[in-house]
Amino acid sequence: MHQYSEFAYIYDELMNEVDYIAWIEYLEQIMAIENASVKNILELACGTGNITLPLAIKGYDIVGMDISEEMLNVAVKKSKEIGVDIVYLEQDIRNLEFEVDGLDCVLCCCDGFNYILKDKHLKNIFTKVYYQMKEEGIFIFDISSYYKLTKILGDNTYGEEKENITYMWQNFFNYENNTLDMDLVFFVKDENGKYDKFNEYHTQRAYKENEIANILREVGFSKIKTYGDFSFEKPKEDTERITFVCKK
Repeated sequence: MHQYSEFAYIYDELMNEVDYIAWIEYLEQIMAIENASVKNILELACGTGNITLPLAIKGYDIVGMDISEEMLNVAVKKSKEIGVDIVYLEQDIRNLEFEVDGLDCVLCCCDGFNYILKDKHLKNIFTKVYYQMKEEGIFIFDISSYYKLTKILGDNTYGEEKENITYMWQNFFNYENNTLDMDLVFFVKDENGKYDKFNEYHTQRAYKENEIANILREVGFSKIKTYGDFSFEKPKEDTERITFVCKK
C-alpha cells in the first residue's frame, strides 16, 4: 500500500493542531520582504489542500499537485464544500511536468521534499522549477531539519489516543543513507463503534541545510535565504523546520 492512502482520510484530524493560517501569513510575509509580485502559484506536494485552499480564498491563482490520489480526493471535496474552484494534478513531483512557464511562485510546504530520497530527484525538481519560474519569481519550501529527524523523531516511538483515532508510531533512523523509516499503526473507530486497523510506512530523508543549498546553486538559483522555525532568523543547531527562499 502506498503512502497516504487510507491515512489521507484521517490526515486532517491528526493535523488539526497545525496553525495553517499563521503558516500562510508567514509565506506572505516572505513574499513581501522579497518584494515578490505573486498572483499565480504552483504548490508541490499539496496534500489535502490545507495551504492551497486558504491561498485560493485569498485570491491567488493556485494549482495543487500531489502523488496521492486519496489526498487529492480529500482536497477536491473540501474545495467543493466551500465553492472554490481549484485545479489539482495527480503527479509524482520527481518527474515534474507542468506546461505553464513564467510562474510567479512555487511552494512546497510541510516536509514535501523530505520524501524525495535521492539527490538526483531533488536536482530534477529544482531544475524544472528554475526554468518554469519567471525571472523575478520566488521558490519557497521547507524541510524537517536533520536535527529533527535524527534527534527528535530518531529511533523513538510515539502514540496518541484521540476521540476516534488511536495510533502508534515507531521510527528507525539509518545513518548510512540518512533516512528515517516510519511505521505507523492506526485504529480508527467506525460509526458502529468498532475499530478498523491499518498500517502506513513512510520514509523521509534527513537533509542538511548545505546539501540542499548546494543543489539549488547547481541548478542556477543565486539568491538563497534560510530561516528557522517560522522566524526570520538563521536556522540554529536545534532548529526543527528550515524554510528556504530562493530566487534566480
